[in-house]
Amino acid sequence: MKVCLLFPERDFDFTLPAPRSELQGELTLDLGLDVLWAAMAQGDSLVRQVVERVMLSSLEVERTVVVYRQGILRDFLQNTGALEALYALVQEGLASEKKARHWAYSRSPSSVLLRALEVMGLLLVHLRRLRAWAEAMEGRLRSQGLSQLVSSLRRELDEAYLREVEEHLEGLAFRQGVLLGAELGPGLKGMGYRLLKPKKPEQSWWQRLLAPKPPAYTFTLHPRDESGFQILREIQDRGLNTTANALAQSVDHILGFLNQLRSELAFYLGALRLYRQLEALGVPLCFPEVADDSTCSFQGLCDLALALRSGGSVVGNDLTRGSALVVITGANQGGKTTFLRSVGQGQLMLQSGLFVGASSFTSGLCKGIYTHFKREEDAGLKSGKFDEELSRMSRIVEHLQAGALVLLNESFASTYEPEGAEVAYQVVRALMEEGVRVYLVSHMYSLTHRLYEERQSGAVFLRAERRPDGSRSFRILPGAPQRTSYGEDIYQQVFGSFDERTKVGGK
Repeated sequence: MKVCLLFPERDFDFTLPAPRSELQGELTLDLGLDVLWAAMAQGDSLVRQVVERVMLSSLEVERTVVVYRQGILRDFLQNTGALEALYALVQEGLASEKKARHWAYSRSPSSVLLRALEVMGLLLVHLRRLRAWAEAMEGRLRSQGLSQLVSSLRRELDEAYLREVEEHLEGLAFRQGVLLGAELGPGLKGMGYRLLKPKKPEQSWWQRLLAPKPPAYTFTLHPRDESGFQILREIQDRGLNTTANALAQSVDHILGFLNQLRSELAFYLGALRLYRQLEALGVPLCFPEVADDSTCSFQGLCDLALALRSGGSVVGNDLTRGSALVVITGANQGGKTTFLRSVGQGQLMLQSGLFVGASSFTSGLCKGIYTHFKREEDAGLKSGKFDEELSRMSRIVEHLQAGALVLLNESFASTYEPEGAEVAYQVVRALMEEGVRVYLVSHMYSLTHRLYEERQSGAVFLRAERRPDGSRSFRILPGAPQRTSYGEDIYQQVFGSFDERTKVGGK
């Protein structure tokens, strides 16, 4: 039985190696994903591992997968108790394995069978509870994924099946002893040992007591005959081997299903936890729409990591017309990096099938998200900042393909402006020619003005707003690049105006 809560026709393969490339580490750092994952996990290590794994693996999904996951998440948001109850049931079912008293320290068929019998008996209780959950949810969950899961649980775990399993377990308890069949081989050695199913008696117990006994040969071991006892145990194990392996495989199959169900549910449980926290902070939330092309537009888009860190709602921004190139300029500390981070978060959450921190969000799917943010100086002095920036860009280019999204934040600003502007210009032009979507934050006027003058492919230019009094609204509005980034405003906030410093010095 498949779970199919993350993909319509298959389970998510958690056995594959987790994506751990350096580029994904930079993506996690630049977009503040650790903050989101910590909020989703709330100390649950399994949820943390799952949400990180699923989100970073969702950069090449199809539209049908996004819509499929959105439907399931909508269902769970409307029936939060259903998700939490199911997750708890699965957790308890998996924990029952540890309650089994017979641990197979010995791998003999008898030991394997004893342990499998006990674990299966404990699991039956939880399988019945799973079926009861499915029956209670019938008609309440409307998404394709959850409707399929409910139907599968009701069909595969019906009462007739569970009773049949109980009967088999009762028979394998061998309360009347073990009945084996065998054949004589060369040298009168036993071979072909197999377990036989005792026939149900057709007579009453009184008739069986008085009936003549069939001819049989019996022997009794001396209580201290340890060698004979060991021989009989080996003969019994030969007959039990196939049955023990079959029952152990059945137990493993059920535990595998429960583990898969728990892991895929953990993704939605993390989403539910994040949704509740953001909703309590007053952050606008919506389910994004997948566009047919590569454009992106949104209203009130927020940086969710910033909202979680600050503990309150944050300023959202709009983009009414997306483009293959979006250039963001304007005042220092005006919210440009925050805007860039919110775009990356929104795109990643869309492709993961999650909600987005915005009033509305529409974007086409992209073939990977890459970030190139400015870094601090290399403490080990292995290379200069400009060399380090070029190396990081080279690693990004090695993985790029058409349809990818690249977020550039003050890239190549570590060298003097004419050189940095020329390098950045060539990189941006090359990316666009290869069909890559680019969001660029830069203070280099020679670069942004050159791009503004050309305005190829309907490029969009935005600017961080600066109020007349020099304060920042953290709004990113349409606007052409300016020569100044108003660094003097920051200077005055820290040191005061020049006139004030002169007065202080005069005293």
